[in-house]
Amino acid sequence: MKRVGFIGLGIMGKPMAGNILKAGFPLTVFNRTRSKMEELVRGGAKPAGSPKEVASASDVVVTMVSDSQAVKEVVLGEGGIIEGAAAGSSVIDMSTISPEVTRGVASELAEKGINLLDAPVSGGQTGARAGTLSIMVGGERKAFEECLPVFEAMGKKIVHVGPSGDGQTVKLCNQVICALNILAVSEGILLASRAGVDTEKMLEAVGAGSAASWMLANVGPKMVSRDFEPGFMVWLQQKDLSLVLDLAKSLNLPLPGTSLVNQLFRSGEARGLREKGTQSLITSLEMLAAWEVKPNG
Repeated sequence: MKRVGFIGLGIMGKPMAGNILKAGFPLTVFNRTRSKMEELVRGGAKPAGSPKEVASASDVVVTMVSDSQAVKEVVLGEGGIIEGAAAGSSVIDMSTISPEVTRGVASELAEKGINLLDAPVSGGQTGARAGTLSIMVGGERKAFEECLPVFEAMGKKIVHVGPSGDGQTVKLCNQVICALNILAVSEGILLASRAGVDTEKMLEAVGAGSAASWMLANVGPKMVSRDFEPGFMVWLQQKDLSLVLDLAKSLNLPLPGTSLVNQLFRSGEARGLREKGTQSLITSLEMLAAWEVKPNG
């Protein structure tokens, strides 16, 4: 059984690492905030003092950090994975970052004989806890097949989508669809509320038909109950949408819906909602409508 390392124990990373541990893999963990390692260490994981130390103790290192710069620092920086990883080992980056940065990191690792798989995920905190994430993987097919048991500890749907960087591109497609779905759910709830319809009953009725979606089922009730605590934070969504719009610009591709939802999220950021959940998007529409959705109404 492969020795696994995990770097980045945030909202998503910690439960993902926990599922790897539950699957029986020997696990070494690192997080800049060391207190976030404690629960996993009590469960049998070994703590490390740096990404380099994690890599030295692992055949496969998983990273789940915030952005492109964080990935470059953790993988290629001083005390990084590249300094400790052996030739033939694999790095699985499950962060959502730039496809271009991914290909650059993969190239530098390849010079040392180290594989990189870009494997961003969809399914949110709920999927991370349940081990039911959808995982879209770019990189060498052989490395993907060797790491498949590790992926299976964290996800339910695992798809090798193409060469290095393609996993990140598919994740950006996912973020476009998710963001516009959040907007659609927000508008549906706002319309029901303003027309005097019970919003909970509306969700129950349309959730069984062609409008059904993960967002409707999981985010809709939070909008109605005014629960804006994060499963996925607004600033992370905005980071991803910025990557989408950068890629679209490089392709001379118009994405009007994505541009709109980016601006609506920006309205929330301007009102201090940066670290709230993406369901708080509905508050931007409420401002435009001069109408606030009430729980159970």
